[in-house]
Amino acid sequence: MTEIRHFAPSEIEAESFRIITEELGDRQIDPALAPILKRVIHTTADFDYADNLYFSENAVPLALKALKGGATIVTDTQMALAGINKRTAARFGCEAVCYMSDPDVAEQAKAQSVTRASVSMDKAVSLGENVIFAIGNAPTALIRLREHIDAGYRPKLIIGVPVGFVNVVPSKELITESPVPCIVARGRKGGSNVAAAIVNALLYELDVTRGGTR
Repeated sequence: MTEIRHFAPSEIEAESFRIITEELGDRQIDPALAPILKRVIHTTADFDYADNLYFSENAVPLALKALKGGATIVTDTQMALAGINKRTAARFGCEAVCYMSDPDVAEQAKAQSVTRASVSMDKAVSLGENVIFAIGNAPTALIRLREHIDAGYRPKLIIGVPVGFVNVVPSKELITESPVPCIVARGRKGGSNVAAAIVNALLYELDVTRGGTR
């Protein structure tokens, strides 16, 4: 009979991270990136992210600075929004929002024959540049953001991790080629859970420095 080990609820996450660290073995990982990589692996049980998660130069310290400065976190799905730790975000004056279900976004998308994700990015741009985008589903959101970037828009960070097939890979490359700091899951893998995991990993790292709890 298969043996089941019993852990207290408070021990489960710690044991998961111990296993992840053990299975990563001797792989050399930048200490600044390790908490994010490990949390994404913890969320997905997929060690491919140790290879395909791309960080632009200084992306993590710039993201931490933005969160400490109360950046607005914009997602492209309600699922990603639900997965973000709002209590921790609020400690830094950060708000997480998603405009995908807004009636004006749906109406405008229908009128223009474009995706709601694309229109929701237009709405988010109106917030200004103190914004972190967490895109886990819609390549069209990344494509539209690149158009805004080409027009001079400079958000604090783009987390680009859509999952799927149609335009997923090239939309991510558009972001890695841009001048905006980014964390991107190259290839087809990703998802709303990955986007939320990256945001949470950043928030938890910032929280540790101030002795907070989740």
